[in-house]
Amino acid sequence: MVPAYQTLRVSISQSPFRGKVYLVGGAVRDQLLGKPMPEDLDFVVEGDAVALAQFLYKKKVSTIPPVIYPQFGTAMVMVQGVRAEFVTARKESYRGASRKPEVEPGSLLDDAMRRDFTVNSLLRRLDDDQIIDPLGVGLADLEARLLRTPSDPNLILSEDPLRMLRAVRFKHQLGATPVPEVWQAIQANKERLSIISAERIRDELLKMLLLPAGPDCLEDLRQLGLLELIAPELVAMEGVEQGHYHHLDVWHHTLLVMKNAGHGDLVLTLACLLHDVGKPETKMIQEDGRIRFFGHEAVGASLTGNILRRLKFSNEDIERVMLLVKNHMRLGSTEHLTTPAARRLVRDLGPELDRLLALTEADANGLKQGVRRLDLLPIREKIEEVRGSSSKTLWESPLSGSEIMALTGVAPGPLVGKLKEFLAEKVIEGQLEPNDFDGARAMVLREARNLAPPSTVIGENGARALGDIESR
Repeated sequence: MVPAYQTLRVSISQSPFRGKVYLVGGAVRDQLLGKPMPEDLDFVVEGDAVALAQFLYKKKVSTIPPVIYPQFGTAMVMVQGVRAEFVTARKESYRGASRKPEVEPGSLLDDAMRRDFTVNSLLRRLDDDQIIDPLGVGLADLEARLLRTPSDPNLILSEDPLRMLRAVRFKHQLGATPVPEVWQAIQANKERLSIISAERIRDELLKMLLLPAGPDCLEDLRQLGLLELIAPELVAMEGVEQGHYHHLDVWHHTLLVMKNAGHGDLVLTLACLLHDVGKPETKMIQEDGRIRFFGHEAVGASLTGNILRRLKFSNEDIERVMLLVKNHMRLGSTEHLTTPAARRLVRDLGPELDRLLALTEADANGLKQGVRRLDLLPIREKIEEVRGSSSKTLWESPLSGSEIMALTGVAPGPLVGKLKEFLAEKVIEGQLEPNDFDGARAMVLREARNLAPPSTVIGENGARALGDIESR
């Protein structure tokens, strides 16, 4: 038991709530399965849960004033860094399209009947750790790894449609078998998912994606018709044949890439999931019958942004995943990574480069048997050599944008950026030393004359500067 649980037990034993507080839900379920107790604890109270939370704050057991939701008879406190939520045992009913229930006080059985699945209805009495099974079937279902609802699954799942996603997750997280009625009810009520906020759907998806069986969860979502409602761009990948090096369609190849990459790294997992999302839109069949997907990485990066923004992911995560998707073909079938190419990779990918290598390897290992695989060992060695030999700041233009404008007389605009990038490329290629300012000035003046439109006049200062440099 976590220390916070023991602290609550001692504190509540000295209150009128003794014997009336029960740990409920995943904490009880996972404990019985031999898994660690989660950091957040949920309790059912026979009585006034808000009053109990206020008592705990008054006794300085909670480090924060209770966060109270009076409509639901719920209060949250913090005990030794652990979130503890208390809810009054209650009945629930839903009206129309809303996912917010109308509540009224009820018995422990009433409270168990409102739970999503029988395996989540078990209670552990805080006072003496006794397991209570209000439904009379929760323990048996947990032992048999059966996933079923406390009452009619059509009612349970349509009342709070997020439970449909939870059913998929619990199937794989617990190794449980859903009874046929649950799967049938999901398919019959799937359109109800539209009333759930994008944030709640995202959070449930994250829990699935970080499981070892994340790809299997996604396939269940597709087969149940739920994925179409969340990200139709992903469903479009199913059945898109790739030919040549591939033995799987785009969707099943994607699931294999996810499995190859492993789980636990959210950004990498999302990049694996979305790396080929641009293929359905870019598929073409050449005259020789070969299937090609020209530019699918750029299209995929754009679609990736659309999907992740729709699901309310953070801007930071969106940018990281888009960068990986856009660059996932960067190494292609590279046999030998040159030093300049390695420098560009380190410069352009920054902290995401190791993830790109992991994605590239997982993708290559998803090709059909007999296809020559990209050998990443020499590539990794070259990258480490470049990382260890010099700083990324040495691969930048020796001249700033303002210095380039003052030297050439070019007005602010895209041309300045092109000239600065030109100098950075010369440094990366080894044709210009990072601190060779005279060389940089000469190069940029010549390039400015080549790139500038005919109507642009390179200033007299620039011409004199070039003459001075060339005369040395």
